Amino acid sequence: MCGARSYAAIGQWAQDHDITLMHRPGFTRQPPKLGGIRKVLIALNLEAFEHALTRWVEALLSRPLVAEPSTAEAYALDGKSARGSFDGLQKAVHLLSLLAHESGLSLAQAAVPNGGEEKTNEHKAALRLLEGLVLEGRLVTGDAMFCQRDFCQQVIDARGDYLIFVKDNQPTLLHDIKMAFAPPVEGAFSPSAATNLG
Repeated sequence: MCGARSYAAIGQWAQDHDITLMHRPGFTRQPPKLGGIRKVLIALNLEAFEHALTRWVEALLSRPLVAEPSTAEAYALDGKSARGSFDGLQKAVHLLSLLAHESGLSLAQAAVPNGGEEKTNEHKAALRLLEGLVLEGRLVTGDAMFCQRDFCQQVIDARGDYLIFVKDNQPTLLHDIKMAFAPPVEGAFSPSAATNLG
């Protein structure tokens, strides 16, 4: 949070900022110390916290539900392994995030099962991540692993749009796209043959 990666760093951030910053959200006492921060974060329901953060960020980015194409908000899906989360006994934590292109804010994130070893795990995590988010008038971008029918259909069903890379994981679609944009073959179409049908 705010770039802090430890309980001590979070506590230091709170100590470094003016007390009026703590009063704005309704806190009436001095900033919490390391032990208090640790106790709160350990007891925190992560799903509820993530949900609250997502709703807060959505409020910050509030746009009309139906945006004009020129003003549509774009969201990027991106998976990363959290630095420092590998401890030798278990795999690194792999998170999938939905980021707002313009602001860089993370709208939502979810842990990817099995440390994201299998690309299908990230695809399945994306389906869960997008549930309940307002996508109408928004563009969701992602790499080729999200080029799956169920993913694209979920975005369409939420009245959103998508822009996804197409690579070798969808060979027929890739071929069809290449053919659609290939220059015409010389002599493949004869106007006289097309009009002289009998």
